[in-house]
Amino acid sequence: MTSISLTAAATGKADAVVVGVYATETAKGVKGVALAPGAEAVDAAYGGSLRKALDLLGAAGSEGELTKLPAQGDVKASLIIAVGLGKAPGKDGGVDLDALRKSAAVAARSLSGKAKAVFALPAADAEQAGAVAEGVLLGAYAYQGLKAPKKDAKGALAEAVLAAGPAAKQAAVKKAVERAGSVAGAVNLARDLINTPPSHLYPKTFADRVQTEVKDAALPALTVEVLDEKALAKGGYGGIMGIGQGSAKPPRLVRLAYRHPKAKQHLALVGKGITFDTGGISLKPSNAMDTMKSDMSGAAAVFAATLAVARQEVPVNVTAYMSLAENMPGGGAVKVSDVVTIYGGKTVEIMNTDAEGRVVMADALARASEDEPDVLLDVATLTGAQVLALDRLSAVMGNDDALRTRVVETAKAAGEEMWPMPLPEYLRETIDTPAADLSNMGSRMGGMLVAGLFLREFVGAGIPWAHLDIAGASYNEKGAYGDTPKGGTGAAVRTLVKLAEDMGAAK
Repeated sequence: MTSISLTAAATGKADAVVVGVYATETAKGVKGVALAPGAEAVDAAYGGSLRKALDLLGAAGSEGELTKLPAQGDVKASLIIAVGLGKAPGKDGGVDLDALRKSAAVAARSLSGKAKAVFALPAADAEQAGAVAEGVLLGAYAYQGLKAPKKDAKGALAEAVLAAGPAAKQAAVKKAVERAGSVAGAVNLARDLINTPPSHLYPKTFADRVQTEVKDAALPALTVEVLDEKALAKGGYGGIMGIGQGSAKPPRLVRLAYRHPKAKQHLALVGKGITFDTGGISLKPSNAMDTMKSDMSGAAAVFAATLAVARQEVPVNVTAYMSLAENMPGGGAVKVSDVVTIYGGKTVEIMNTDAEGRVVMADALARASEDEPDVLLDVATLTGAQVLALDRLSAVMGNDDALRTRVVETAKAAGEEMWPMPLPEYLRETIDTPAADLSNMGSRMGGMLVAGLFLREFVGAGIPWAHLDIAGASYNEKGAYGDTPKGGTGAAVRTLVKLAEDMGAAK
């Protein structure tokens, strides 16, 4: 794991030093770059010709562009990396924090295998310093996997030093960097869980990991309860039991609770935790299973976010539920047309066993509603329809327009992309069935919205609720970009932490 520290000098000894550059264009249309704040000391040590050297190399300053050049003069690092930050802010505009965070991540990712790098990027205040630190820690992430160790294997950047000049308010900067470490650590924990092979991560081991993390955190305000298959059956959790009964590895429901003595609001979170999804009896095509180890991304997100909130001692109460099951087509698997009874008594006819996520989450939503939270959010890799509609953007639905808007705006502030979606009432009748209170399948058209309408049925009366479908955002099969790696992304963690912080700060 990459460590991060602060320095007042950007010219200390290191393997590399990172500076920022903005894209510029003269009145005659000549394009070039301008050095961003933070690069002054490096430029001076370079002999004052750093910008000229970058122009000669064709640097454009576009967001995330990397230009590498050997150090010279009094620069003690052996390598200088200039990372593009996009267009320079106008006279009245501030630094684009999202661009700063993502560009810092790109630079950190390029430093794989380096022992130490100094980041001389804009860090004039706590917000900028926090964005750089978060980007560095997100970009430096590398899943270690289960490979046999090799002597020449390249790991992530070992140490990042953030250059925050003497003009910066050091106490606030230090606090912002510490927060960035907590948040990025939570995102990277979720990424590790998502990337873990299903042979090693299944309901019991996921629950064990939660218990281990809580024990290691040693925070009295943080408690965990795990319901095994016997407790689930006795408690009436028919959704989780029904989906999990086709696997040799039985399901679990994990309840992680954080309580703060000064909390005035209570946030409840529910995460889908299908540790592997074959589709059950409604078997998926083989090529549709390639990424199904990531079907527990929602549970990973609510777990990691709650842990980060507890470690920062945010004055808000948080209760997170993780519905954990393997969806397998074993001899005991739930069948099409079977009816299961959800916690609280509602019955569901299973018309497609590959629409299992909403079924296991129904139990947790009903149980979470009993806690009477001020806000209830669920996070799930729920539908393929979401991916078709929004690609890598997450969708937000809910029973409260103000909350839906708040979640979308919070996501933007946290550096994530989410889009508001409706819950059209005319689609509700498509999940009616004569055999049970409702069916787990409805209209194929608007499938993402139908799934949201299904979940709404299990939210307690009067509780503001939002549903985050992160199917497209949770796992990146392509190349890394910005602050997003290949593989598990840790989607929604930053949004959940920011929302909890905002609730804790509310008067």
